[in-house]
Amino acid sequence: MDNSGNSTPARLDGHLVPGREPLLHTITELRRQISHLEQAVVSHTVVDQAIGVVITLGGLRPDQGFEVLREVSQHTNTKLRQVAELIVDWVQSEQLPEEIRTALDRALAAAQSA
Repeated sequence: MDNSGNSTPARLDGHLVPGREPLLHTITELRRQISHLEQAVVSHTVVDQAIGVVITLGGLRPDQGFEVLREVSQHTNTKLRQVAELIVDWVQSEQLPEEIRTALDRALAAAQSA
């Protein structure tokens, strides 16, 4: 055992390496956090793009665009990120599920009249 305070030395290629276990745990945890942050960045980007589509379509302010996405998500019981993906894809494919389209039309009309 070394003086680092770690009582459980790790094994590396069959050899005991004192103090490595906490470091390996920290590296694993940091890699997990990086993966989650990368996913969050992608999700945030898609949501921002969908807000752009919504505000352009409805002539709305950005805060209203987010509110429209949130309302569509809630009224269709669909995750906000998924609604955003569908709307962004809709720009290219010109296909949007009817339930999403109906909720989007209602939310746009409500936001425009507010």
